[in-house]
Amino acid sequence: MTSDEKARSKSGVRSPESNGRQCKDFGPRTSDPGLRTHLFLASSNPGKLREFREAAAARGVTLEALPGFTKLTACVEDGITFEENARKKAIHYSRNSPGWVFADDSGICVDVLDGAPGVYSARFAGPQATDEQNNQRLLAEIHQAEVGARHGVPLRRSHRRFNRAAHYLCVIALAEAGLVLTVVEGRADGVIIDEPRGTGGFGYDPYVLYPSLGKTFAEMLPKEKFSVSHRGVAFRKLLDYLCTYGQ
Repeated sequence: MTSDEKARSKSGVRSPESNGRQCKDFGPRTSDPGLRTHLFLASSNPGKLREFREAAAARGVTLEALPGFTKLTACVEDGITFEENARKKAIHYSRNSPGWVFADDSGICVDVLDGAPGVYSARFAGPQATDEQNNQRLLAEIHQAEVGARHGVPLRRSHRRFNRAAHYLCVIALAEAGLVLTVVEGRADGVIIDEPRGTGGFGYDPYVLYPSLGKTFAEMLPKEKFSVSHRGVAFRKLLDYLCTYGQ
């Protein structure tokens, strides 16, 4: 048993198993049996909702945005890690959910920027920044590092050579009535490119190339993207957990 597994065991959180079964009766034992095949997403992001909903439907789970989400008091996302923010959001919003609610915190981490923008991905260029503004700041930061490297300025944390390696990271926390039930994580590696490619996806997707497919995340079809994305990896782990819950 790994140290992470031991920690989860002590905290009462079960490790999900990859089984791919349909989840026909997984939820909390509420008085409404319909809630047992429902999952609520604590987010108003239409891109996330669309991706999660399609994956959930394939496993027999109905997924909806948390009712009245935009009218609820917003959770303060001041954690310094993706997991901290995911937990904070899941706990906060589950207190206003009729069933199980999950929240994710995700973003992109660029090696040469010492993991930035990380948890600040959605607001890298400012609190109300658009996707394009965030992307332009990301490219500007990378270009600045490239220029510095050519002029002998040490790269952050002693990088041996400059490269554009990056990875997407997604952490999902599932909660009920203010109690976290499980936390799962997904990762997808990529490379930052200068010119956008593709019209799908959102966020940094047009600038993140997935080497093994030779496509950016914005060039992939929805199902193709979700099969390899950080969000898809994490969400499948969550569905696996739901299928094994209570066994």
